Amino acid sequence: MATESVTEPATAPTAERTTGLTPHALLAGHRPTLDRALEAIRTRAYWSPHPEHPKAYGEQGSLAPAAGKAAFDALLGTRLDLGQPGTDGWVGAETSPYGPELGVGYPHADLDVLLPAMRAGQAAWRDAGAELRALVCLEILKRINDRSHEFAHAVMHTSGQAYPMAFQAGGPHAQDRGLEAVAYAYAEQTRVPERAEWTKPQGKRGPLTLTKSFTPVPRGIGLVIGCNTFPTWNGYPGLFASLATGNAVLVKPHPRAVLPLALTVAAARAVLTEAGFDPNLVALAAEAPGEGLAKTLATRPEIRIIDYTGSTAFGDWLETHARQAQVFTEKAGVNTVLVESTDDYRGMLANLAFSLSLYSGQMCTTPQNLLIPRTGIRTDQGPKSYDEVTADLARAVDALLGDDARASALLGALVNPDVKARLEAAGRLGEVALASRAVPHPDFPDAVVRTPVIVKLDGARKYWDGAADEPAYLSECFGPVSFAVAVDSAADATDLLRRAVREKGAMTVGAHTTDAAVERAVEEVCLQEAAQLSVNLTGGVYVNQTAAFSDFHGSGGNPAANAALTDGAFVASRFRVIEVRRPA
Repeated sequence: MATESVTEPATAPTAERTTGLTPHALLAGHRPTLDRALEAIRTRAYWSPHPEHPKAYGEQGSLAPAAGKAAFDALLGTRLDLGQPGTDGWVGAETSPYGPELGVGYPHADLDVLLPAMRAGQAAWRDAGAELRALVCLEILKRINDRSHEFAHAVMHTSGQAYPMAFQAGGPHAQDRGLEAVAYAYAEQTRVPERAEWTKPQGKRGPLTLTKSFTPVPRGIGLVIGCNTFPTWNGYPGLFASLATGNAVLVKPHPRAVLPLALTVAAARAVLTEAGFDPNLVALAAEAPGEGLAKTLATRPEIRIIDYTGSTAFGDWLETHARQAQVFTEKAGVNTVLVESTDDYRGMLANLAFSLSLYSGQMCTTPQNLLIPRTGIRTDQGPKSYDEVTADLARAVDALLGDDARASALLGALVNPDVKARLEAAGRLGEVALASRAVPHPDFPDAVVRTPVIVKLDGARKYWDGAADEPAYLSECFGPVSFAVAVDSAADATDLLRRAVREKGAMTVGAHTTDAAVERAVEEVCLQEAAQLSVNLTGGVYVNQTAAFSDFHGSGGNPAANAALTDGAFVASRFRVIEVRRPA
């Protein structure tokens, strides 16, 4: 509902306002930011309220790097008591991909106690209205932003991201995605007015008149199933979309990446309490080893929304079995770059080398398949054969990662042993154009750091069109593994691209071409198969990076994901508008 001002919320019995988080203070502090966010999602132009450079937070004081590191260190070996009802024990066994054990304990919940407690505060949260809910969410995001360095260490030591990436992607960029979801939630809820006077002329009998009210109501409890690699970046859109639309939110982190989301839950509960709402609107569901809590939660009748990032197998299970819930999934795909020609050969190689290397390829957007005509490509440096392109790309990766300190800062650590196993097995699939090597980390000797491998494979039609065995490049190989796939022509490349997106899905597609007809053909494939396309990236923008408020992450239109981060469809089904009619 669009309103000029906000009203005081009903105070939950368990909450007591302890600071100046009145509706008017929230309005003054955050309404300008909300307005800017609404403008940004309308124009799709660049905007961010959260500085992405660490130095923007100062070198001294509570926001500084040293303060964040000290706050993180103080958490190690402690219990993070969130004050949740139904706590029946403590769990937690996170070990950093860089080596150290975190030793943080988290509350384990009796669901039959916690879930009813979460539902108890929803009426007051619903009645607060879309604007006040959005402003409370913005205060939560501000509290998180003020602790960006602390969160960066938590993300680094649970995901294996290098610190610079953990700071940016796990901090300001994740916060941007959360704010983007809040803006879309507010926009969708305020499309319908709060009230309407309805008059229907009836001639001599006089008009029929009604007064109608329209209230967005939440679906129920939202469940966020976190991922290991990007716990905040992938978790915040669903968390804040559900919260801003009036739902309580239960966060079930990946067991190897609990801390960043547990800190998020703690921040949310503190703000809700201070604003006069029930803190149990946001809660944590940490699991014991082998408990399989996600499946248990996903089919509980109280759970009405599910946000999930992870494997295709479990995403498919959720879509099939969680029938009582609206399920949003981001799963796996086969990301592809078609390389047909370029007018900036060096720039193309440098851009691809960075894209393949960033976070050791452990991004859902990292290119896997490079489709290259076996007859070679045209470049500003003259014709280049398929073998020359693959060899030059291998040299570009080597040059990028030649210095061990630079390499470790770009690659981070392998997030789990499965990634290492896939990397080591990939070399047996074909001719290795670039072998992976171990990189010693200067600060963490136990970190498993590996450079990418590039494997040459034959992409002739006989291997993928009607072949008995599916070729390796038609399955996702998550991690620092890429396939240089030799194809017979640009037309075959677009056909293979179409099949891969249609059958396996893709979060990203890239193309390098100076041929307008080839560019149109690739674009048509992406329009028909609903895949996000980047063309001729040779500078500081990479196919595996997306910007909040402007770029859509996924499309929701191919098997890689059934939703896009973030658009109206991502938030609109998290609430329903209920109408009450009365005679005027």
